Amino acid sequence: MTDQPVYTIRIAAQLVGVHQQTLRTYEREGLLIPARTAGRQRLYSQNDIERLLLIRRLIDELGVNLAGADIIVRMRQQIDELKLENRQLKRELQRVRDQQLPAVQTIPVQDQKPERRR
Repeated sequence: MTDQPVYTIRIAAQLVGVHQQTLRTYEREGLLIPARTAGRQRLYSQNDIERLLLIRRLIDELGVNLAGADIIVRMRQQIDELKLENRQLKRELQRVRDQQLPAVQTIPVQDQKPERRR
């Protein structure tokens, strides 16, 4: 997916299968804020189209209202962000482990058994 805004409202509405006014309503309700040209024309990215398709599925197929769709879409976005952060943290942890492992391997180990106290 890409964030490059390229689709006009007419094309975006056709791709999603809704009326242009529906997209304006979604914008008014805060479900999606498209980019704007210098002349104030709305432009939608492929990411916007994917989000609109999800909103449409939630509303048309699952009977979710606009407020519910907004919550679900925002939660999915948060989940995606958390997954990304989790992957980054795992990579960082592995990097630290890789750096620490050689140091741990060079620590001498004593073969002596500890003395027993009586």
